[in-house]
Amino acid sequence: MGARDDIDAYPARWWHAIEDGRLQCDLCPRDCKLHAGQRGACFVRMREGDRMILTTYGRSSGFCIDPIEKKPLNHYYPGSSVLSFGTAGCNLACKFCQNWDISKSRDMDRLMDQASPQAIAQAAAESGCRSVAFTYNDPVIFAEYAMDVADACHARGVQTVAVTAGYMHDQARREFYAKMDAANVDLKAFSDDFYFRLTGSHLQPVLDTLVYLRHETQVWFEITTLLIPGHNDSDEEITAMSRWIMRELGPDVPLHFTAFHPDHKMPDVPATPASTLIRARRIALDHGLHYVYTGNVRNAEGDTTFCPHCRQSLIERDWHRIANYRLRPDGRCPHCDTAIAGRFAEQAGNFGRRRIPIAIGA
Repeated sequence: MGARDDIDAYPARWWHAIEDGRLQCDLCPRDCKLHAGQRGACFVRMREGDRMILTTYGRSSGFCIDPIEKKPLNHYYPGSSVLSFGTAGCNLACKFCQNWDISKSRDMDRLMDQASPQAIAQAAAESGCRSVAFTYNDPVIFAEYAMDVADACHARGVQTVAVTAGYMHDQARREFYAKMDAANVDLKAFSDDFYFRLTGSHLQPVLDTLVYLRHETQVWFEITTLLIPGHNDSDEEITAMSRWIMRELGPDVPLHFTAFHPDHKMPDVPATPASTLIRARRIALDHGLHYVYTGNVRNAEGDTTFCPHCRQSLIERDWHRIANYRLRPDGRCPHCDTAIAGRFAEQAGNFGRRRIPIAIGA
C-alpha cells in the first residue's frame, strides 16, 4: 500500500468479521472486537462501517534526529544518527509509562504533523541519517504506516528500526518484521503477574516475538528492561530472565537495564538507584550474557562494550556519545580477533549527544 489523500481513513490490515457482527482486530493479542464506530484499546484502530481503519496514518507527534544509542541500540552502527518519530496511542496500558503523554493521548489526531512515507525517507536521506526509528509510542499499532515508511526508506538506502514492546500476533509480526532492519524490544519484566497488573497484557507473546526475531529473521535486535524498585528488580527475577535469554536467544543479544523515574500512575515509587542496575548487570554477565548495559544513569563500565573473550574495552560511551572506538573495520576485537556481535561500519559515527527537532512537509 502507498500513501493516500484520505489518510484519516487508511484501511487497516489484520482483522476479520465474527459471527455476532463485530469486527475483530488480529494485530495483537488483545483481539479487540468492535461494533460500528468503536475504537480498539490502542485508540487508533477503529471500525468504520464494515472495515477497520488506522486513524493515525501519515500523522506524527513530531520528528527528531537522535543518536542511535538513545533507542537504545549499542551494536547497530554506533555513533550514527537516526530520524525518530511516533504517532499516538498504545496497545499496552503500562502504569509506569515514561512517554504517557504520547502513548495515552486522545487529542493528537488533530494536532499531529503530517508526513508521507516518501517525505520521511527523503528527509532522513537528506539529513544524513543511516536509519529511521519508529519510537516514542509502539509502532505495532501504526504498523501499516511504519511498513510503508520502511519501503520508502529502503528505496533510498535508509534502514529502519522498531522500538517496541513486541506485543503482536504471529501473522502481523511476520509481515511487520520483514520490513525492519533492527529493533529494540522492551522485555518489561519476567513474570506474567507483572505484565497483567502493570501493563494490562501478558508475557508470553513478547517472548514469542524475541524467539521469532532470533531464530527466523535477520533483524538485529537488542532488549531493554526498565527496572522498577520492588516490582521487577529482584535477584530471582533477573536471574530467571538471564537464564531464559541465554537458553532461548544465546549470549550475543545485548541487554539494557535502565532506570525508572516516577511517572504516570506510579509517582510514589522511588527512582531506580544506580546500584540496582549494576547488580542486575552483574547477574546477567554471571549467567553468560556477553553484552549487558546500564541506562538512564551515568556508569562508565555499564556504558562500555567489552570483548567477551579477552575483556578489553572496545567501545566507550559517555551517555550517548562515542568516547573511544577500538573495533577493527571488520567488527572484530583488535586484541584477540573475536567477532563482536552486531552491525558495524568501518568507523564509528560522530553524531554525539545531539537531539535535533526537524519539520517534514507532507
